[in-house]
Amino acid sequence: MKKISVIVPCYNEQEAIPFFYEEIVKVSQSMEQEAVFEYLFINDGSKDQTVKVLKDLAQKDERVKYISFSKNFGKEAAMYAGLEKSTGEYVAVIDVDLQDPPNLLPKMFHDLDCGIYDCVATRRVSRKGEPPIRSFFAKMFYAMINKISKTEIVDGARDYRLMTRQMVDAIVSLKEYNRFSKGIFSWVGFNTKWIEYQNVERRAGETKWSFWKLLKYSLDGIVAFSTVPLSIASFLGLILCLVAFILICIIVIKTWAFGDPVAGYPSLICVILFIGGVQLFCIGILGKYLSQTYLETKKRPIYLIKEQNVDEE
Repeated sequence: MKKISVIVPCYNEQEAIPFFYEEIVKVSQSMEQEAVFEYLFINDGSKDQTVKVLKDLAQKDERVKYISFSKNFGKEAAMYAGLEKSTGEYVAVIDVDLQDPPNLLPKMFHDLDCGIYDCVATRRVSRKGEPPIRSFFAKMFYAMINKISKTEIVDGARDYRLMTRQMVDAIVSLKEYNRFSKGIFSWVGFNTKWIEYQNVERRAGETKWSFWKLLKYSLDGIVAFSTVPLSIASFLGLILCLVAFILICIIVIKTWAFGDPVAGYPSLICVILFIGGVQLFCIGILGKYLSQTYLETKKRPIYLIKEQNVDEE
């Protein structure tokens, strides 16, 4: 029988964990003739009773493993830690809030076990229940990044997927500090089958992803998988130089040939503000790439463990 490692990132999820555990146990029982499970919960520096809940589960179920970070490193670090510590031939990544339906795992397992695919991933075909502005910007993000990046990211793609050990090892080999897993999953390649499902409401607790956190995450993804913004900054600079040169020629010709005075104060201020704004915008793009490079060169660990019950090899 194959062993399936189920990686579950958690941040302040004391309310959702019991519901998730109940559902994943039902799934594992339905597959007990085909696979054995380990549940690897990653406590991402939670400030509630998440660690206590995980320890209680670990005492009554030896399949429950947990890793507790020294602080909040983010979901990307939690997923990386889970992939790195997993021991199964197949590895699943799933959210604890049950927006990723555990009952899809048997189908994902059968599709992966046929040997044709290296990964079975999921994507939402609807965003029912989400704020309209969040859905709008999510669609805009996928449309934009697929135009400016060579790495295709499927619209509505979730982190919820089941992968072979070979693919997991490939992902773990990428040690970059600034991680955008949706892009990394696509960048490493391998044959992927997509399963579609309708959006599911969170079972308990509150989402930790505000609009601004999602916006920042999307910008990190664009910077991580495209250099087009740098080209845009260079292109804008070139265009403004050409426009400025043309306007200078027009002003000189009008002044010498017709004696027209130079445009007045209001137009001058508008031009200065416009050019200044574009310059700051381009500097901001450069600064974003520079900051990412700066963080990578520090070689800081992606995460630090405070406590765990995972056996070290």
